[in-house]
Amino acid sequence: MPRLFIGLMSGTSLDGIDAVVAGFDDGPRMLHSHYQAFEPQLRETLLALQAPGHDEIHRAAVAGNQLAQTYAAAVQLLLKHASLEASDIEAIGCHGQTIRHRPDAGYTTQLVNAALLAELTGITVINDFRSRDIAAGGQGAPLVPAFHQQMFHAPAEHRVIVNIGGIANLTYLPSSGPVTGFDCGPGNVLLDAWVSQNLGHTFDENGSWAATGSVCSPLYNKLISHDFFQKTPPKSTGRDSFHLAWLLSALSGTDAPQDVQATLLEVTAQGIAQAIGKYCSDAQAVFVCGGGARNLTLMSRLAVLLPGRRVTDTGAVGLNADWVEALAFAWFARQTLLRQPGNLPEVTGAKGPRVLGAIYLA
Repeated sequence: MPRLFIGLMSGTSLDGIDAVVAGFDDGPRMLHSHYQAFEPQLRETLLALQAPGHDEIHRAAVAGNQLAQTYAAAVQLLLKHASLEASDIEAIGCHGQTIRHRPDAGYTTQLVNAALLAELTGITVINDFRSRDIAAGGQGAPLVPAFHQQMFHAPAEHRVIVNIGGIANLTYLPSSGPVTGFDCGPGNVLLDAWVSQNLGHTFDENGSWAATGSVCSPLYNKLISHDFFQKTPPKSTGRDSFHLAWLLSALSGTDAPQDVQATLLEVTAQGIAQAIGKYCSDAQAVFVCGGGARNLTLMSRLAVLLPGRRVTDTGAVGLNADWVEALAFAWFARQTLLRQPGNLPEVTGAKGPRVLGAIYLA
């Protein structure tokens, strides 16, 4: 039986699709990768679905079909670059595109027509990984700490893995003992929204624009007082809590745009650093993945806020920071087919370990 899996991830930042081919014979290994940006029209459609609107059930269903077609195109290019056939792949683990995350109301929604994706690729598709954990009383997020444990645990070092996508989450990997993890606040979601509104860019490359501004203390104090930061783990969040309208409601109307960007970067950095200081105080090293690992200004600020700890990206421990989550969902797909748990109850708050995902056989 083939032992290769594909992982597909499109995160809260809504930039595009990370796709990897993974093998697991000698532990998780990324063998090939491909990135495919979303078409602007699809990105705008997905952004609009982040908030309630007219005829959204129909719009969401159509967007799910478009996503399946886009994921399928990414899979086909990935296979071509890797000189592989669909028959070489045992399954695709597809996270889907989050448009609602409401564990408080008992549900989470990740868009994709997984049945159509299986039809288009001829490969078994596994998706909807978060719902079973929520059904078991958990947050449904973050799920990646279970993968981080497999990939990055070191018996001689207390480590923190920080994923900075649209939302920031962390995993604490002590040298021995239980793994913990939780969402710690906004990652790139507000930074991207603000730079898009003001400069028309999809992101602030290297944090260069933020670096030209100064932190506005009144605005920072308003933003950091969001009740999410005061909650104790397990906890998770998303665009439902941190979005542009929330930011706009906090502005004085006189703040310079670059100062707002600098302040947003400080909120992201402080949210991560304070969570590490409170819940992972003996961590010796912090490894960052996701798009935020490429924000040099943010990485420099984290190094300042976390003195005495090594702060770098996950490339230093064997996996390019851009591909960690896509590889994770290839691993989750494998866990599902092996009927092995994919969640960590101590992270999500679920009643116990659960096999995650819904299977659409090829």
